[in-house]
Amino acid sequence: MTPVLLFGLAALFVLLTRRRTPGGRPVPGAAEVAGFDPGAYGLVPSAELDPGRPGPPMRLLRRKELEALADSCLAGGWRAAEAHVAAAGEDWDERWSRLDFLTRVAAERDEWLTAWEAAGTDRCAAATVRARLVVQRAWEARGGGLPAQVAPERTAAFRAQLAVAHELARRAAESDGRDPGPWVVMVAAARGMRLPRRRFRELWGEVVARAPHHVGGHWQAMQYWCAKWHGSDALMLRFAVRAVHGAPAGSPLPGLYLQALTELELRHGPGGLPGGRRYRELLPRVAAALDGTSAANDQVPLLRHLLAHFALLSRQPALALEQFRLIGPWCGAHPWSAAPNPVRAFDRARALAATLTGNGTGTGHGTGNGNGNGAEGA
Repeated sequence: MTPVLLFGLAALFVLLTRRRTPGGRPVPGAAEVAGFDPGAYGLVPSAELDPGRPGPPMRLLRRKELEALADSCLAGGWRAAEAHVAAAGEDWDERWSRLDFLTRVAAERDEWLTAWEAAGTDRCAAATVRARLVVQRAWEARGGGLPAQVAPERTAAFRAQLAVAHELARRAAESDGRDPGPWVVMVAAARGMRLPRRRFRELWGEVVARAPHHVGGHWQAMQYWCAKWHGSDALMLRFAVRAVHGAPAGSPLPGLYLQALTELELRHGPGGLPGGRRYRELLPRVAAALDGTSAANDQVPLLRHLLAHFALLSRQPALALEQFRLIGPWCGAHPWSAAPNPVRAFDRARALAATLTGNGTGTGHGTGNGNGNGAEGA
């Protein structure tokens, strides 16, 4: 079988694993590989695949710490929340992650947040959580769908709530000029508020002036530049590519490129993904960045699933195979979770990557060049 035909089957595989028969049963995929032995390629057995989560469970101690924090908040306390945020120092990505957790707790019950705001001991952190909570509730009230698909009355209520969140975030920013968090909230609200590009760029400038590689901020900004909001496919992709090239060592920020590819695939299918050597070579670069990111970062497993998927589509099966080895048994993530049978979709993709790589020794752990014949540098 020629390489062209093999990679044609790779694209066909993606379509087949997402289709159903009229009765709802999965359509058999062309990527089924008879006699595939995962162990021969350094992969976990198919019987051990777990669609319940994208990666390893949180460490028990960390989980208990977060549960205790949530219990303290829900019981009406706020001092533990304030200490939790303060412990992040000026690691702005970590601080944003902690504020995100507290926002989710406040979504359950927010009396403790009201008490924290009244205490006035850390106005910026408390106001940022409140602003994020208002943004979250605005999206919940709006519902899903593209802008043109949302009822006018819901759209009006949505924008009104976002304006409230924007004002709360602006006040939070006045409380602490160092923290990029409030500006990220304003960036998140901007697309729903239909802020013009000039005003959006001003907000984005405030974020990067404080945290030029803020991961959450970049994701929110990329959403603004999507074609479904206020940009285009080209503007979104350009923004993501710049993030890859500018990211510091140890940051998962290059994964933004994978999220941009996901947006393109959801809008246009695999045929809408960018071609050319320039874009193919970004994937090994993303892989190197993920390899250098802390294993405790909970974004890395999700990004590895996307990387394996897009490496396979871009004719880099050795790179995909290496990601499958690193992922292990976990398959509860996009794109497999979008298939009728996530375990089957994941297993077929692994089999296809192994077959195209053509190395059954289980020892080839390098990043491949797409032909299975050597290493490709990041």
